Amino acid sequence: MTHPPPPGAPRARIPGPQQPPPPYPRIRAGLWRRWLGGGLALWALTTLVTYTTADTTLLPTLIPLGGFLLPVTFVLWAYERHARDLGVSAVLGCALAGGALGVLGASAAEYHLINPSPWTFATVGPVEETLKLGALMFALRRLSGIRGMRAGLALGAAVGFGFAALESWGHTLEAAVVPGDAGLRALLGAELLRGVLAPLGQGLWTAVAGGVLLAHRRPNGRFRLGGPVLGAWLGVCLLHALWDSAHGYLPRPAAAVEHLFTVFSVGGPVLVPLLGIAWVCSPARRGTSWRNTP
Repeated sequence: MTHPPPPGAPRARIPGPQQPPPPYPRIRAGLWRRWLGGGLALWALTTLVTYTTADTTLLPTLIPLGGFLLPVTFVLWAYERHARDLGVSAVLGCALAGGALGVLGASAAEYHLINPSPWTFATVGPVEETLKLGALMFALRRLSGIRGMRAGLALGAAVGFGFAALESWGHTLEAAVVPGDAGLRALLGAELLRGVLAPLGQGLWTAVAGGVLLAHRRPNGRFRLGGPVLGAWLGVCLLHALWDSAHGYLPRPAAAVEHLFTVFSVGGPVLVPLLGIAWVCSPARRGTSWRNTP
């Protein structure tokens, strides 16, 4: 016969079920704003000191700041808004794969396969877009559960921005070769131009192609390279070619078509981003998973 414990007697505590730790680290909301604000302030201060002192030892600080500031900002924004459930490792892996593999492969392919000609812009785009899609598939090869339009748009953008960051870094280094103030002005001009245009170019194109690729990914993780994926790839290659042709790949035309060249060189950088934005917004609006994100 058992007796109940007297009132006030201490009782044993039975531990409740422990919550497992999250499988990936969490990033606090608003990090992209702090990164952008702090990075802009640091870049402006570094630029001012470099310009006033002509101290070239600051270039290794100035160049990465300008090259990575906006691409990393957009990757953080995409993660916070639409890719938290995918995990930091997936987003970071896609950005690193797009940067390292994409730039390395594009440089090697363009050096060996492309001869300088008026049609160079028609071959640069397909090479780079193929390598960026390959980098996306490589980064997700063991993450078979990641599929769908929303995941493809977010992770494709991460690949594109990783590529844009290292590509901008390389072109900025080329501009820094010129000695004196002219070289510094060329460096700053390259950083500003490529930083502003990065969200409207490499990141946007790969987001579109990545969205279609993962929307047609099989449940077992295998990628289907069928008609829709091929059509998206051809479309982004066309946008890439139009963009490149409006930024200096075409030779100077004859006087008879000078006015057409001016219209194309001015209207191209405006029209191509608008087409890309309209294209990327169309599947985003149709996707139910995208509408459920904040």
